[in-house]
Amino acid sequence: MKSIVLKPSFVMLAPMEGIIDHQMRSIFASIGGLDRCVTEFIRVVGNELPERVFRRYFPEIDNHSLTGNNVPVFAQLLGDNPEAMAANAAKLARMGAAGIDINFGCPAKTVNNNGGGSVLLQYPERLHKIVSHIREAVPAEIPVTAKIRLGYKDKSLVFENVDAIESGGASQLAVHARTKLEGYKPPAHWHYIQEIVNQVSIPVIANGEVWNLGDVETCLRASGTDQIMLGRGLVASPELALLSKDSNAKAAQWGDICLLLIHYLHSLEQTTAEKHQPNLVKQWLVYLRERFADAFLLFEQVKRLKHPLDVENELRKAVETQVKAGRISGTVGNLNLTHLL
Repeated sequence: MKSIVLKPSFVMLAPMEGIIDHQMRSIFASIGGLDRCVTEFIRVVGNELPERVFRRYFPEIDNHSLTGNNVPVFAQLLGDNPEAMAANAAKLARMGAAGIDINFGCPAKTVNNNGGGSVLLQYPERLHKIVSHIREAVPAEIPVTAKIRLGYKDKSLVFENVDAIESGGASQLAVHARTKLEGYKPPAHWHYIQEIVNQVSIPVIANGEVWNLGDVETCLRASGTDQIMLGRGLVASPELALLSKDSNAKAAQWGDICLLLIHYLHSLEQTTAEKHQPNLVKQWLVYLRERFADAFLLFEQVKRLKHPLDVENELRKAVETQVKAGRISGTVGNLNLTHLL
């Protein structure tokens, strides 16, 4: 990957439900370039959730809300009941959460049918009520942030929504540059974010369809912000955050990525049932196919395997091939993986 001229001042890891768990957060934080992570959304329906639920989604809360190498992690809440959202935010604050993020962007049908996520973008007054209740419930030193899309069915309420969120007390706003109806279909409308930047006084984070360094620079120029959130693009190119900030950083080779997958597989041993571990590696491989042609072949080789050791054996064969060809460094960004060689 070539370096870029326009670099972000702040890079955040997107809270991808079902993909970015605390092991993945730890790995991406170790690779480098990230300024903040956010948990997968924690669904709030009614009463206060027990501490064990928060710790399942957010084990970093017992490490001062930091990953192992000191990248801050915010807890993300999703729901439509202002009182319940506020009560759970206050509980998280008492437990030591460094910040509370509110999910107004999730496009999933099951979430929207239950009143959460992007469906709330149809009701600016409800956005304001949820944000303001949470802001009042947690200490002033704990940031309250939010993530939105440009709208639900269309973009007609986008400026009312951002005003509602800012006036409710949010200190930062992440904007996915598509509506719920547009889903994840290209393109992302980054130029709309610039209009939001011009309207609000709080920092705005651009998000959506950023897959490579060229996309990073184009997104920053079009959106008028120097802050960016990476999701699928970072899963496909794990060192993208670091490369976007550090012109001296080296792009990973395919052999290094295979070592990274072995590292990930080992990290799952303590927290994930054996039968689920192979599927999580396969899921990551699907995203890696966006950048690495070799990921297609490796996925075909592992897609029917059900035991972690069998998956690891295929990964090690791929590593051996790359070692023989001299196409491996043993690192991905700042993460040293030479002990796995």
